Amino acid sequence: MIRGSYTTSSVMPSTVVTRTNPLPIASIGFILASMLCFAIVDTLAKAVALHYPANELTFFRMLFGLVPAIAACCVGERSLMDRMKRLDFRGQTWRALTLLGASGFFFAGLPYIPLGEAVAIAYSETLLVVVLAPFMLKDRLTTRSAVAALAGFAGVLLVVRPGGGESNWLGPALLLCSALCGALSIIQIKRIRSTDDSRTTVLFFTMVGTVVTAATLPFSWKTPALDALVLMALLGALATAGQILMTVAFRRADAGTLAPFNYTSIVWAALFAYIAWGEVIAPLSLAGIALIVGSAIAVAWQRKLPEGPIA
Repeated sequence: MIRGSYTTSSVMPSTVVTRTNPLPIASIGFILASMLCFAIVDTLAKAVALHYPANELTFFRMLFGLVPAIAACCVGERSLMDRMKRLDFRGQTWRALTLLGASGFFFAGLPYIPLGEAVAIAYSETLLVVVLAPFMLKDRLTTRSAVAALAGFAGVLLVVRPGGGESNWLGPALLLCSALCGALSIIQIKRIRSTDDSRTTVLFFTMVGTVVTAATLPFSWKTPALDALVLMALLGALATAGQILMTVAFRRADAGTLAPFNYTSIVWAALFAYIAWGEVIAPLSLAGIALIVGSAIAVAWQRKLPEGPIA
């Protein structure tokens, strides 16, 4: 959910607020719409990833995502140039590269594993933040967070269920790399200046992603058919739209309070995968997904961490 990827790591610290008042209905609507966008993106991505290399898919996701990202930055009192002048370029570059890694690994792993399971593994980024934060941010690791993380990782093992063949481990390994990159991007957000605007952050990530993935195209390229190009254009636009909807939702409500609604994307992804390819999630994987989701929600409620799938 990627990540992304499609993560709430695209929401800057200054936009995540803590409130004691009742959750606004509008925030629920925005987060649900965002998760639906991400689930559609994941489904489109898998359809394309079955026939085209992951770097090419990631490139077109970024390229077509530039239009809504630029449009979002042109709305409001501040001009696009003013937003870019105030940007923490070093911090944003590191964040963009880690989030780009999350997106690329996620797309690369999609052909090897059912979509619902892939999205669930990507959500383990929240649990990886718990493990990495004490070393990278000097955060205190509480007993409850450690227990929740262990339960979540047990859920990941139930979903992955390592086997002998390459097809059994390659997909989960790529998706775990995606989750790791997503976790690093979330941690990087804590290091970025809080004055950086969230919409500019989305635009900068999309610009960096377009440039970096364009450089990889000579090494792996398959000329896309028109229908595939249309799917990738829709994918890029919906991915950026989902990030913007998520940003709006987290401006109005607390991340921990909205956490349960984040995981509706797994339900949508599983439903779309069943309709498109007849994929059915095994009972053990369902148990693992429940552990991952429950643990991530527990961590979010306790630590108020931004969390979500890759784009």
